[in-house]
Amino acid sequence: MFRYELLHKDANCEARRGTFETTRGVVLLPTFMPVGTRGSVKGVEVGLLEATGSQIVLGNTYHLMLRPGEDVVRDLGGLHKFCGWRGPMLTDSGGFQLFSLAQLTKITEEGSVFRSHIDGRRIELTPERSVAIQEALGSDIAMVFDHVIKLPNERRNVEDAMERTLRWAARCKKAHKRTEDQAQFGIIQGGLEYDLRRRCAEELAAIGFDGYAIGGLSVGEPPREMYDCIEATNVSVPQDKPRYLMGVGRPEDLLEGIARGIDMFDCVMPSRNGRNATAFTDYGVMHMRNARYERDDRPLEENCPCPACKRSRAYIRHLFVVEEMLGPILLTIHNITYYQRLMAGARAAIEQDRFLEYRAEKFAGWRAGVPE
Repeated sequence: MFRYELLHKDANCEARRGTFETTRGVVLLPTFMPVGTRGSVKGVEVGLLEATGSQIVLGNTYHLMLRPGEDVVRDLGGLHKFCGWRGPMLTDSGGFQLFSLAQLTKITEEGSVFRSHIDGRRIELTPERSVAIQEALGSDIAMVFDHVIKLPNERRNVEDAMERTLRWAARCKKAHKRTEDQAQFGIIQGGLEYDLRRRCAEELAAIGFDGYAIGGLSVGEPPREMYDCIEATNVSVPQDKPRYLMGVGRPEDLLEGIARGIDMFDCVMPSRNGRNATAFTDYGVMHMRNARYERDDRPLEENCPCPACKRSRAYIRHLFVVEEMLGPILLTIHNITYYQRLMAGARAAIEQDRFLEYRAEKFAGWRAGVPE
């Protein structure tokens, strides 16, 4: 049904090469999931998304619940048929969006009451409701409903949110009926308090889930604190299940996460930055509105197979200068392709016990910058 297999662990660090089997295919790990929040990665048709090397896409319960509504998606054959994506899909539970977007009015033991950021209507979302929505959407991996709070915060508030996350996770587990074709992942909360993180991981493992995510990070804390928190948490996460670091997407953070045993990532960064004229490359970021590229006939990267790299830097810059919609589309495709190439390289390096060298090579290239 759902199976994680560890194929190889790097001899010099915690980096893991594995697979996660779903009903819609096997995901090679470590992997990066492009974010298709509303059933679409912005500006990218699914055939082009497949060509980037992406294996699994993320959708969001909160947004799809509001528009078009999970009942519409269900009646049209589920999220895969609705958007045309043939591979595995993961849906977030909506917990983070209540923290970041909605006009939250109240958190109770029962769930959350909030007003839509679209039209202000009052909505209640509970663990059971989040599970039901994700079952209607038909994702391959569903996330439990968790309580996310801002950081830094007082320990008593962090502990209260973590304990509520555990109670809600147990309710999500009980409510989950679509177990034959939908995996369910628990979410570890606990802020930057290592003991709370470890306790949360251990108690989620006792409940029993198909995978475990580290949530509530990359919300403004320094990267070093995030890395230390991942290390402290992973010692208590089951070794025989996928590990997912939620919402983290800087290329350097992906490699640091992999070195510490993370298998899955998602973030809007490659698509959002692409829409804003920023390209990710082995030389670091390129700001494509920069005048230095006006007559540059080279591709963004020589070894990249994406359609953007079949054009010149000058042409990509021109598209943004004249506000042609093709510019954001091409750079989004390039950035997602770059992330998937980064993951493929990481998988190969782990198999050869040279992941730390691979990480060092990438960091050196990013520090060197774009050559003239």
